[in-house]
Amino acid sequence: MFENLTDKLNVAFKKLKGHGKLTEKNIEAGLKEVRLALLEADVHYKVAKNLIAAIRERAVGQEVLGSLTPGQQVVKIVNEELTQLMGSRHEGLCLAGSGPAVLMLVGLQGSGKTTTAGKLAKLLKGLHRKPYLVPADPYRPAAIEQLKKIGDQVGAAVFPSTRDMDPVDICRDALLAGRQGDFDTLLIDTAGRLHVDETLMTELGRIKEIVHPSDILLVADAMTGQDAVNMAKAFNDALDIGGVILTKMEGDARGGAAISIKTITSKPIKFIGVGEKLDALEPFHPERMASRILGMGDMLSLIEKAQMGIDEKKARELEKKLRRNEFTLEDFRDQMTQIRKMGSLEDLMGMIPGMGKLKQLKQFKADDSELVRISAIIDSMTVGERRNHSIMNASRRRRIARGSGTTVQDVNQLLKNYVQVNKMLKKINKGGLRAFGRGGLPV
Repeated sequence: MFENLTDKLNVAFKKLKGHGKLTEKNIEAGLKEVRLALLEADVHYKVAKNLIAAIRERAVGQEVLGSLTPGQQVVKIVNEELTQLMGSRHEGLCLAGSGPAVLMLVGLQGSGKTTTAGKLAKLLKGLHRKPYLVPADPYRPAAIEQLKKIGDQVGAAVFPSTRDMDPVDICRDALLAGRQGDFDTLLIDTAGRLHVDETLMTELGRIKEIVHPSDILLVADAMTGQDAVNMAKAFNDALDIGGVILTKMEGDARGGAAISIKTITSKPIKFIGVGEKLDALEPFHPERMASRILGMGDMLSLIEKAQMGIDEKKARELEKKLRRNEFTLEDFRDQMTQIRKMGSLEDLMGMIPGMGKLKQLKQFKADDSELVRISAIIDSMTVGERRNHSIMNASRRRRIARGSGTTVQDVNQLLKNYVQVNKMLKKINKGGLRAFGRGGLPV
């Protein structure tokens, strides 16, 4: 996420920090590079122009030129202005109103509306709400079937639409069924088109009149950059949307859409999709996103992921084992499993401040299949081998490699990593064990 933009901005900031004292000329040269980086990231030219103007106005004042660390002050200003640009704070779903709250998902074909509807249903169930999925796209083949399948996966009821029904009638009947079924939230998956057209907007306008949505959410593909921004403006002009959900953010190395949409539409980005799994939906926090864009990590989001993914009971048990120096290969495997629950390994590393700047990590592409391989190797061991790695001779290692579909080298590397972690644990003082055990092990 934002990899290209982050790299270019860091080059510009490194030059600024290299000057013991900044002058207006130094700052102007640095801002020129920042502006170029923004444009190459597909940030809307008006947005880039206004951002640079706001940074320049503050940077050439006493705030920077009179500072003991002028380069760092410029980075601080860029961080604050980026945050302001993207909306300052997180704005959640609007679920107000009598009867079931209606969330209307709109957008072009292929933007990910149907999957996003399922992700929102899973999110709402986690908030103890009762969502009702409404397939209102009878045009796209298998669209209704896809939403029904997703509904089964997340445990949410789905309105029984059919392909011969009119979308407006589907939404009217679903609203009535939602009230009768005591659902508190309707998620309407509307039809899309390959391009914005009058027919689509007319249909969506009719649905809006019928259901009176609490929130209209535009689902847009972040990887389309400027096209996503222009499309957001078109939908907002026609429907007065409540906010945006940007999908496929995990594959967007530029970030132009995320930076531009709020300024162009005056509507906030509420969530971002960061993967295909139904739990890969994150609240959009402008201040955290600005920090990630500048390569400063996002520890708050990392902590929240850890709190959701870590089993408190197991963490307490692990803490006791660590105090007694009884950390086994079984515990090592359990920690790998908990880390996998937190999301993509590459995404997690990107949230740790400074990780993105390390050259060795840039060459290393975090492969989540490595965690699967580790689990397979440990599962192929006997109980005795897992609890006492010192009995692992050559024949045992060959047997484990065959059983796990890996190589003896893979088994050796795992054991080497385990031994290193064990040594590190013995060096940690008792005061640090509680936080370490609950936060998951580094790998």
